[in-house]
Amino acid sequence: MTDTAAPQLTFAIPKGRILDEALPVMARAGVVPEDGFHDKSNRSLSFATTREDMRLIRVRAFDVATFVAHGAAQIGIVGSDVIEEFDYADLYAPVDLDIGHCRLSVARVAGDETANGIVSHLRVATKYPNLTRRHFEAKGIQAECVKLNGAMELAPSLGLARQIVDLVSTGTTLKQNGLVETDRILDISARLIVNRAALKTDPRVGELVSAFRKLTQDKAAA
Repeated sequence: MTDTAAPQLTFAIPKGRILDEALPVMARAGVVPEDGFHDKSNRSLSFATTREDMRLIRVRAFDVATFVAHGAAQIGIVGSDVIEEFDYADLYAPVDLDIGHCRLSVARVAGDETANGIVSHLRVATKYPNLTRRHFEAKGIQAECVKLNGAMELAPSLGLARQIVDLVSTGTTLKQNGLVETDRILDISARLIVNRAALKTDPRVGELVSAFRKLTQDKAAA
C-alpha cells in the first residue's frame, strides 16, 4: 500500500524518440501522466500522475541520466547510449525495456575512399565524445571530437569533420544527406534507470523496478 506521507517520487522521462514507445509501457506499470501531459501546446516540464506520490519530469535524454544519477529524480527511462556515454557510478539500469531500438554508428561521405586509409588522427562530429573516443582508440586512432547536438549529417559536407558518430534507425537520413554507415559502435534500447541510493532506501522504487521487470518478462514469454 502506498504511503501518501512519503516524499513524492520523481520519474524522469525523455523528450523525443523514446517517449511515444515508453508511455504505454509506463501505463501498464501503473505510471500514468495527467491529461495535460498530452497537450502539445503545454510547455510544462513537470506533470502530476494518477499516483499522488509521483510526478513526471520531461527533459532531454542526457538530462534524464543526470537527474537520476544525482538523486533529483529517483527513477527514469533513457536509451542505453546515454548510460554508456556518461557511466555514472550512482546510476543503475536494472531493466531493458525492449523499446526504442536503434544503433550508434560511424558514417562518412559516400565515395570518400580516402577515409578508408590508415590515419592516426581524425576529426569526428558527435554528441557522444566519450563513446566516440573509445571506439577510435581501439582502432589506434585519436579522435578529435567536435560536439554537436543536431544536424550532424551536415558536418562532412561543410568541412567541419571528416566523419560523424550518431544514432541510426533506418539509415534514411544518412542516405538523404549523402552519407554511408561504416561502423556500428553500439546497439541501443531504452532502459529503466534508478538512483542506487533511492533503490536501497525507498521501497517504492524497488516495487516499480519489479513492475517493469515483470512486464518485460511477460513480453518475452508471450
